[in-house]
Amino acid sequence: MNIWTILLAAGEGKRIGTKKQYIYWKNRPLFWHSVYKFSKNPLIKGLIFVVTRQEKDYISNELIPNLIQEDNILLPYKIVSGGATRQHSVYNGLSVLPPQCTHVLIHDSARPFLSFDLVNRIINKLKQGEWAVVPGIPVTDTIKHISSHDQKVTTLKRDELRAVQTPQGFKKDLILKAHDYALKNDIKGTDDASLVEAIGKKVTIINGENSNIKITTKEDLRYLEDREMDSTFCVGFGYDVHKYGEGKPLKLGGVTIPNAPKVIAHSDGDVVIHAIIDAILGCLAKGDIGELFPDTDDRYKNINSFILLSEVMEMARRDSFKIDHVDITIVCEKPRISPYKREMKKNIAPLLNIKNDQINIKATTEEGLGFTGELKGIKAKAVVIGRKTSFDN
Repeated sequence: MNIWTILLAAGEGKRIGTKKQYIYWKNRPLFWHSVYKFSKNPLIKGLIFVVTRQEKDYISNELIPNLIQEDNILLPYKIVSGGATRQHSVYNGLSVLPPQCTHVLIHDSARPFLSFDLVNRIINKLKQGEWAVVPGIPVTDTIKHISSHDQKVTTLKRDELRAVQTPQGFKKDLILKAHDYALKNDIKGTDDASLVEAIGKKVTIINGENSNIKITTKEDLRYLEDREMDSTFCVGFGYDVHKYGEGKPLKLGGVTIPNAPKVIAHSDGDVVIHAIIDAILGCLAKGDIGELFPDTDDRYKNINSFILLSEVMEMARRDSFKIDHVDITIVCEKPRISPYKREMKKNIAPLLNIKNDQINIKATTEEGLGFTGELKGIKAKAVVIGRKTSFDN
């Protein structure tokens, strides 16, 4: 699979009175908070930004390049102008997808609260062979249909209704066909999945998230306001070890170390990320990495540890847990760690939603003692300090 994301940031904001996607929140434009979530998923290979035509030069030449550099976003990207409608904007984004792209996620930038977990669940459904995957939440209000012909009122069955969200995931060939068909037949859909429905293809609905709110009206801006919070500090300790042997290239903090001993592992064997995961789980009081991602489960075979960390960080978000500092110790005789510390920090910090200077990485040997001293393996320890917060109502 080669997955790209189309991020729609071309709206004029007529209902809210401003182009909401460019409102600054937590020192970043609103649309950029979604970029962060997508860019840290290792299965996503590129980004398409669909932006307002009037601001395209500034966005292309200044805004996005500066943000890319500041946040160390490594994905390739393209920038295109939006169209007269959302549907046209999506079409413009689809038209510049690279040939190697097989699947696409389409997301409204006014939904800045999407989670890593939601992105992963959509991608997993696509990996299982679904062609169109859409998140939806049950409707809680009673919905009535009013006929435009005679104003007759009909109450719809609430348990059969879903309010759909983005991102929506598609096989590229399918969504291109659906948009081409809509363009030729003057079909106007309310979302991209409705165009797939128009050509008679199946759409799969998965559970969405109540927190995945779309900023649409002025009243919705309240979701961007910080409220007074009570904090409880906590500390978590994590530890992981892997044997050296004929296995996988040594990866530490997402960095593949050249000319290093190989490790035997069910996943990718990144002891640094595994130790951090265990430390976070300690803060959350939710067991350990072996309980959550057992090595007897084929779903986690060869999995990138950043995906596991993303899922744990989503658990932390749901528990209102924020990380303040991480201290990591790597124990091994070989390889030498110092040349890779800076790159490790750059990889880890965005996933933990902290700055590089909130991470410390140390390396030591055991003076020839024990299994690390005998060059039989490598281990890592991590201490995470953070805060569980609760809103003061």
